[in-house]
Amino acid sequence: MKKIITLLAACILSFNAMAGMVVIGNTAGVDSLSKSNVKKLFMGKKTKLGNGTTASIVELNNGEAGRIAFHELATGRSESQLQSAWARLVFTGKAEAPVQVADYAAVIAKVSADKNAIGYVDESAVTGGVKVLLKL
Repeated sequence: MKKIITLLAACILSFNAMAGMVVIGNTAGVDSLSKSNVKKLFMGKKTKLGNGTTASIVELNNGEAGRIAFHELATGRSESQLQSAWARLVFTGKAEAPVQVADYAAVIAKVSADKNAIGYVDESAVTGGVKVLLKL
């Protein structure tokens, strides 16, 4: 039953997300990212931003509807595929797991505090402390 509710919430949120999910960065960081780079960064296949600095990835907590919707659009991966991929990367020492936070306000706070951080939020949550790098 929990899976059905989660899938239903993800479907509903993904319809909204198609019109309004954005990847955000610090105002002092990179100016834009391609969809390909976003996918590589959020899947741990790439660690550097366009300016050569190591990216600090900020994600919503596992299972959050916004996380599921974002990854559906940006990476094409399910929650279980994400967790499996990151577990392998962390176990083999190829990458550090992304920072996980509870909500969009926390994503914005983390990104605005670190010039190398990138995260994602609903477009309606964007504030002046961050800039939009990619609209999905």
